[in-house]
Amino acid sequence: MSQAHPGSQPVVVPFGDQALLCVLGDSIDEDLNRRVHRLAAAVGTDREREGVPWGAPVPGYASLLVPYDVGRLSLASATRRLERLVGRAEDEPAEEPDASALIEIPVRYGGESGPDLADVARRTGLDEDGVAQLHASITYRVFILGFVPGFAYLGRLPAQLELPRRDEPRPRVPAGSVAIAGRQTAVYPAATPGGWHLIGRTEVSLWDPDATPPSRLQPGQSVRFVASPR
Repeated sequence: MSQAHPGSQPVVVPFGDQALLCVLGDSIDEDLNRRVHRLAAAVGTDREREGVPWGAPVPGYASLLVPYDVGRLSLASATRRLERLVGRAEDEPAEEPDASALIEIPVRYGGESGPDLADVARRTGLDEDGVAQLHASITYRVFILGFVPGFAYLGRLPAQLELPRRDEPRPRVPAGSVAIAGRQTAVYPAATPGGWHLIGRTEVSLWDPDATPPSRLQPGQSVRFVASPR
């Protein structure tokens, strides 16, 4: 397994001297990401039920980082153990989305809330309402958290809305801005620089350092945007 190509079979390789990286593929894909989360759950179960000294697994788009206690588990043993878990997880049936866990985020599209909406409409051949309706028409998966705390990469965006990032990033994007770039969408949880296209804004707070967990959105969750009156 450890010699397979990342685009075909899962690959388990050392990541530094205290972790393993399991690569399941090389694309941004919902089914592939679900496989990553099945493996993460299997690692957690192995740690809790069998006492294997795994650390907290970190899911990526198509890979899983698995720390381990090098004082209690050798590289060879950890690799063999993780490869067995990969095999078991790959045999598990795909989970059905939990409709009760769907997170809805109200959005004001366009105007001061979405200063790039008119340009996005022009570039995609839609009108502004069409962009908003298409963006809000599907359920998105939280692939990963990154960039800044609470920034959730959601996908996949409808192909008609696919655009490269802005040529000139903004030095400051307001918190709550709903944005698109490539085949993904996101909500800026705090005011930061950013190069995505801003099409709306929400009042929902997505990052609270005093909450448990502090990020409102977590990898593997489902998100739907709901248009609010402008």
